[in-house]
Amino acid sequence: MSALRQRPVPMRSRGGDLRMQQPPPPPPMQEVYNIIPVHDLLADHPSLRYPEVRAVAAALLRPVLNLPKPPFITLAPHMDLMDWLGVSFGFQNDNVRNQREHLVLHLANSQMRLQPPPTNPDELDPGVLRRFRKKLLQNYTSWCSFLGVKSHVHLSTRRGNNNDLTRELLYVSLYLLIWGEAANLRFTPELLSYIYHHMAMELTKFLEQHIDEFTGRPFVPSISGNCAFLKCIVMPFYQTIKTEVESSRNGTAPHSAWRNYDDINEYFWSKRCFKSLKWPIDFGNNFFVTVNKNKRVGKTGFVEQRSFWNVFRSFDRLWILLILFLQASIIVAWSGTKYPWKALEERDVQVELLTVFITWASLRFLQSVLDAGTQYSLVSKETPWLGIRMVLKSMVALTWIVVFGVFYERIWSQKNADRRWSFEANQRIVTFLEVIFVYVIPELLSLLLFLIPWVRNWIEGLDWVVLSWLTWWFHTRIFVGRGLREGLVDNIKYTLFWFVVLVWKFSFSYFLQIKPLVAPTKALLSLSGVEYNWHQFFGSSNRIAVVLLWMPVVLIYFIDLQIWYSVFSSFVGATIGLFSHLGEIRNMEQLRLRFQFFASAMQFNLMPEDQLLVPKATLVKKLRDAIHRLKLRYGLGQPYKKIESSQVEATRFALIWNEIVISLREEDLISDREVELMELPPNCWNIRVIRWPCFLLCNELLLALSQAKELADEPDMSLWVKICQNEYGRCAVIEAYDSVRHLLLTVVKYGTEEYSIVSKLFQEIDFYVQNGKLTAAYKMAVLQKIHAKLVSLVDLLVKQKNDLSQAVDLLQALYELCIREFPKMKRSVSQLREEGLAPKNPATDEGLLFENAIKFPDAEDADFYKQLRRLQTILTSKDSMHNVPLNLEARRRIAFFSNSLFMNMPHAPNVEKMMAFSVLTPYYDEEVLYKKVMLQDENEDGISTLFYLQKIYEDEWRNFMERMRREGMDDDDDIWEIKLRDLRLWASYRGQTLSRTVRGMMYYYRALKMLSFLDSASEMDIRTGTQEIASHHSLNQKHGLVDGTKPPTAKKLSRAVSGVSLLFRGHEYGCALMKFTYVVTCQLYGRQKAKGENHAEEILNLMKNNEALRVAYVDEVQLGRDEDEYYSVLVKYDQQLQREVEIYRIRLPGPLKLGEGKPENQNHAIIFTRGDAIQTIDMNQDNYFEEALKMRNLLEEFKTNYGIRMPTILGVRENVFTGSVSSLAWFMSAQETSFVTLGQRVLANPLKVRMHYGHPDVFDRFWFLTRGGISKASRVINISEDIFAGFNCTLRGGNVTHHEYIQVGKGRDVGLNQISMFEAKVASGNGEQVLSRDVYRLGHRLDFFRMFSFFYTTVGHYFNTMMVILTVYTFLWGRLYLALSGVERAAMSHSVSNEALGTILNQQFIIQLGLFTALPMVVENSLERGFLPAVWDFLKMQLQLASFFYTFSMGTRTHFFGRTILHGGAKYRATGRGFVVEHKCFAENYRLYARSHFVKAIELGVILAVYASHSPLAKDSFVYIAMTISSWFLVVSWIMSPFVFNPSGFDWLKTVYDFDDFMNWIWCRGGVFVEADKSWETWWYEEQDHLRTTGLWGKLLEIILDLRFFFFQYGIVYQLGITGGSTSIAVYLLSWIYMIVAVGIYVVIGYAQDKYAAKKHIYYRVVQLVVTILTVLVIVLLLEFTAFKFLDLVTSLMAFIPTGWGLISIAQVLRPFLQSTVVWETVVSLARLYDMLFGVIVIAPVALLSWLPGFQSMQTRILFNEAFSRGLQISRIISGKKSTA
Repeated sequence: MSALRQRPVPMRSRGGDLRMQQPPPPPPMQEVYNIIPVHDLLADHPSLRYPEVRAVAAALLRPVLNLPKPPFITLAPHMDLMDWLGVSFGFQNDNVRNQREHLVLHLANSQMRLQPPPTNPDELDPGVLRRFRKKLLQNYTSWCSFLGVKSHVHLSTRRGNNNDLTRELLYVSLYLLIWGEAANLRFTPELLSYIYHHMAMELTKFLEQHIDEFTGRPFVPSISGNCAFLKCIVMPFYQTIKTEVESSRNGTAPHSAWRNYDDINEYFWSKRCFKSLKWPIDFGNNFFVTVNKNKRVGKTGFVEQRSFWNVFRSFDRLWILLILFLQASIIVAWSGTKYPWKALEERDVQVELLTVFITWASLRFLQSVLDAGTQYSLVSKETPWLGIRMVLKSMVALTWIVVFGVFYERIWSQKNADRRWSFEANQRIVTFLEVIFVYVIPELLSLLLFLIPWVRNWIEGLDWVVLSWLTWWFHTRIFVGRGLREGLVDNIKYTLFWFVVLVWKFSFSYFLQIKPLVAPTKALLSLSGVEYNWHQFFGSSNRIAVVLLWMPVVLIYFIDLQIWYSVFSSFVGATIGLFSHLGEIRNMEQLRLRFQFFASAMQFNLMPEDQLLVPKATLVKKLRDAIHRLKLRYGLGQPYKKIESSQVEATRFALIWNEIVISLREEDLISDREVELMELPPNCWNIRVIRWPCFLLCNELLLALSQAKELADEPDMSLWVKICQNEYGRCAVIEAYDSVRHLLLTVVKYGTEEYSIVSKLFQEIDFYVQNGKLTAAYKMAVLQKIHAKLVSLVDLLVKQKNDLSQAVDLLQALYELCIREFPKMKRSVSQLREEGLAPKNPATDEGLLFENAIKFPDAEDADFYKQLRRLQTILTSKDSMHNVPLNLEARRRIAFFSNSLFMNMPHAPNVEKMMAFSVLTPYYDEEVLYKKVMLQDENEDGISTLFYLQKIYEDEWRNFMERMRREGMDDDDDIWEIKLRDLRLWASYRGQTLSRTVRGMMYYYRALKMLSFLDSASEMDIRTGTQEIASHHSLNQKHGLVDGTKPPTAKKLSRAVSGVSLLFRGHEYGCALMKFTYVVTCQLYGRQKAKGENHAEEILNLMKNNEALRVAYVDEVQLGRDEDEYYSVLVKYDQQLQREVEIYRIRLPGPLKLGEGKPENQNHAIIFTRGDAIQTIDMNQDNYFEEALKMRNLLEEFKTNYGIRMPTILGVRENVFTGSVSSLAWFMSAQETSFVTLGQRVLANPLKVRMHYGHPDVFDRFWFLTRGGISKASRVINISEDIFAGFNCTLRGGNVTHHEYIQVGKGRDVGLNQISMFEAKVASGNGEQVLSRDVYRLGHRLDFFRMFSFFYTTVGHYFNTMMVILTVYTFLWGRLYLALSGVERAAMSHSVSNEALGTILNQQFIIQLGLFTALPMVVENSLERGFLPAVWDFLKMQLQLASFFYTFSMGTRTHFFGRTILHGGAKYRATGRGFVVEHKCFAENYRLYARSHFVKAIELGVILAVYASHSPLAKDSFVYIAMTISSWFLVVSWIMSPFVFNPSGFDWLKTVYDFDDFMNWIWCRGGVFVEADKSWETWWYEEQDHLRTTGLWGKLLEIILDLRFFFFQYGIVYQLGITGGSTSIAVYLLSWIYMIVAVGIYVVIGYAQDKYAAKKHIYYRVVQLVVTILTVLVIVLLLEFTAFKFLDLVTSLMAFIPTGWGLISIAQVLRPFLQSTVVWETVVSLARLYDMLFGVIVIAPVALLSWLPGFQSMQTRILFNEAFSRGLQISRIISGKKSTA
């Protein structure tokens, strides 16, 4: 394999470090380091200026000399504690180096955060180390306590013992070293605890120089030597896991047949692990693979079984509540009173209600039987008590059923004997109630503990043996899931929420579902003498009809709680959003109103306060903060008055704001002109006010001028007050005045007479202004004329024509106006000369004034011209600039950012004092950067990806081209040559590529550098800095990924590309690197490099351009023969050496991927991350500079209590950025957005069940790395790996919060097929969750109401979606039964209180489901964008057929969720992240949706058609439509959606080609290597794969479900004319002759075709002729001699086609028995015919719509936005021209 490279010659020998064997150490080679050079503390590195780093390194170095020496090894002088541990216990050298840096960085960062700072900064603070040890070993300590063993971490209780510090460091380092080399074992935290427990024991003995009891010599560790830990400890466990995974047959074997990561880990939850595994570990034990499979330890803790009963098993309390209420309400409704409380007054009803307890006991019995049936394989010799408990539970439940039954029977027998409710009968009721009391004692106890949650938490936290005996009956004692109760306040909040929802649901169900059905039921039961149309097996009672009537209603009763949850949670979520101040600034208009307070808000939130020595937030301080926020939010106390231009605060704000504007420009969201309008220029030209961005000042100056004209005669004061009503007006006037003064004094030469005249004039005006006499001295009306001349002058200067005469004319005109017309008082020339306002020398003719005094500014002075353009804008702007910036995304981002600054967030600490964090992105082999070919390639419509992007992001393309021209591109066509890389980047930043994600995440680094500069910069630095930036004109700086090109002339250049970075002094880099690392784990990077792939080159480029980026990958090294070694490698790009360097190379026990790919990929790289927090970012995400500024605020949340716990996961909101791509992407993103904002907001508060849904959540890193990592990885069961981190977190007592003042971008799939594959993956993942131990434990360990929240927001959502579809099925099958059996006709003739309409009501309910699922979307939209825009969006969505899409995706979810629970088959589906502009062919759509949608829709369609033709109700078309409209909608959307949302779906030519292609695919023969997209046969076999791997129950259920297809035949045969109205069973049996004959004819013709068609064609024709003649003859005879009607032929098709399908479906299940027989070939060829038939049925409506004119353009309009639709039309015209040419 070329992918694997030969092992490189090592720089350091891996057989122990070279330094250890050679006495004279050579001078140390420049060792490669990751973030800080810990090995060389004298190096010149910005991080090393922190004394804390040196303090920790010294603490590791000093004490080594006092430690015992490991045997056979000489310790080198510069070895530290880590090296000593590595040598003593056989850890790898690179693991030691990695963990050394890890520990030094973490402890240094923690010490930097100390408040107040330690007295001696050069020594490691013992408190810092102690806290870290407690946190790191917390899980180990609680594990020891749980198992009742003594911890082996021995520390003396005396404080300040120096020896203690060393010990503590050793214990901590030991854990980190074990963790750093454990590889796949990191998923099993308690196994790590077991290993650590014994190694800590050995460490203690070694340190204390114990005597070894076996050898009598001083104790030495049992494992040491090169790689010993990996080989002797990690590898055997790894081999065990690997073998178990191999026995799972790639995840297709039942989960109960093999042990996954959880089973391996849970073995260490009982004390037996100490007895059996011992230490040194006994590898002959039956835990390991060395033992035969049937003697080996089996499943531990839980057995995952495929069955729908899991939903009942895990959430039994929920189902018991629903079932008992249903029973009670039926009993009450049956009594027929108007109100339920009237019925409750009757003694009979009261006694009947007691049967509820019999049902309860029966459900308990069912639960115990299910437990025994699924978990029996846990019982073994080692765990006999489990079996005893299972048997006992079933027996006790059975006993209760009997007891309740007997006592209940006694009540009625007494009552019937006495013929009334006598005293004795009532006594028996009392006895029954006493029995009930005994039954519910445990429930009352748990209710009591529910009301006082802390008591329960405390009891569960105690690891007392007595307690475990007491609770043994109720649940197995497990390590997780203890102490999960929330605090009292949270408890009350979510209890209240569910109380309201349940009261509403139960009232609704009683009055609108159950009560209305009682009367029709009674009528149906009393309906006698029904003439059945067929042979009735079960006497003549109508019970089946009653059951069918109730079925859909009962199903809806079970699922409608989901709808009410969704409605109530929407409103609760919106309320919480309102109170957290979301959506207060929705657009630029509202931003303008608040911009003045913006600087203060930014200062308040983003800039650290001066930290006083008070570490805790006191109440007073909190109150002060709250008041300050209030002032900011509503502009009370006008905080902006303080910020005049001199203030540092304003300048700081300007730096940050401008940097945000620059980042928007770099992303091409705004144009150069918009940058000038939006930036806050630094102060210059001696302007006295803050210079607000131009887009705020817009037309303020012109307004002020008109006000001056109106109020010309008023005193100064009233005019000024009028102007000052608007802050921006005041600033515009002052800035214009100051700028004009500066401009004129710049243009007029200094030292000339004219210069003194101009300055004198301004002095005079200033004098009048100060004395408040301006309006008295001057005519305000003239201002307009002066304004006009000034505008002309500025225009002239901006154009740089340097036209002297024109300039002189303008200046003279201005002089005339100011001297002659402007003043109210006329002055003679002599007076003017006296006052210095006219030339002294009368010889100077006035005509020549200014002629020799003009000095045009330097054309290269870009800064001057920039200020001039600003002045021009202020002077001339007439519009109110509502559309700046033009780009919607830029507006949304600015609005969100500005709004978030007014929300509640923690104060920012200094960068030095913030928590350090890492970002981790798993990457496989997706696009890094789009290639040139990819951008240019056209699809069949002639549309290239680039064309598509240009149309969709039109304004961004314009801005990009403008930027390219500014950077030296002369001709637009040069873009493909000169600026190709920029072009590829531009396109890639609009897709879902790795380079987009990396750019986004590197904003953290950029933001931290800037904040670090602002934290430490003095006022002088900042003030001079802004001037420096302003005067800096070179663009010659490589920034981001832009190629450095020749600097353009300064004239072209209007702004400096990178603002603040010009001012950095060097330490910012060190500070930012210590606080942030970004690790991308590119699993295949090694292989890609070896093959020289493009991906590898692009990844290297990313590293080159981003210094904080690290890449981790798995390297496969061949050692000859069949031996491979695997290494976890971390690389970076060294800027000095100008190449990629390898930092660490840590050997793995074997191939990386044992479980699911993504979590394994994350897990191998997590050892290279640093910091207290880790943010998990996927490959489809993006980030924004302005959001990165708030990261340090977010990290402070880890220090706040939410409820009774600190958070362990901080949820962050996402913004779905793919919404603009197509309407489908918009629907998807709307749905997604409402989930990631409103949905999760409610989950976190008040419901307290937010889990982890993937992406931008921030984890408490050390909490998770000791508890199994940030995702779970067992094969198949953990296919939705992310959410299991949330489950694990909740079960282990973590806390998940959600924060909405910060957001991260996220891409979603954009084409229907991609979306469906994504939905399929998620639905299958949910199917697997239903089986998992985590869901079972959460369902049982959470309290009652949190369990409700948990169910309805995870697996319940999918389960209920499936039930909705099932309800439609049961409803339609029920109607079909009623119509074909004749019950409906009888009921109508007896007019049974029109029971039909009652059911219609319920049926309508299903339609509303669609509306209710859209409700959260509308509510969230109204909150964030306003009510009307939200409603308008919703209407637009409906017009673009969103309901079709949502109904369609319900089908996808149902199919895959149901199939996964029954048969398995969940797998990761790579959806691809491309843009969908190409047309998908019909055959591909058919392959994807045939089984999940088309076949089901056709089945429902057939039912509806048969019902329409045979139901007496359907004669009344209104009733028929009302009853079936939503079902028809379902059928249409399931069949048509794939074509409606397919680009060019209704193009006639494409439809024709598609059909040809489909027929070729159908007839193509399968073979061994033929793929499914080439041959129908291969596809058909693949589609039934799940039936091969499913268990016996799955097969049985599949066959039972397939029997429904035979009902058509049974029902319809009796309707045929030929039966003559007979209802004998013989009619049905005889009808099978037809089936046999039809198949017989098919087989005969097929046989003839095979034998004769090729060689003896005439024989084949003869056979065809004979068959045809016989068939016609039979039909003629039937017509002649029986009651056969010609219509019967058509009707019978409806009967027999479903039968055939049923037979084929059953044959597929029985394939193992049939495949070897003759029958199988017939089955396959019949199945092919059926698929062909379905294909024709599906394509017929598509063909019709394609043939009709106008549909195609309408569909394009629905699917894409205007710009693209137009582009598509134009390109079609062009391509049409091309083809004609």
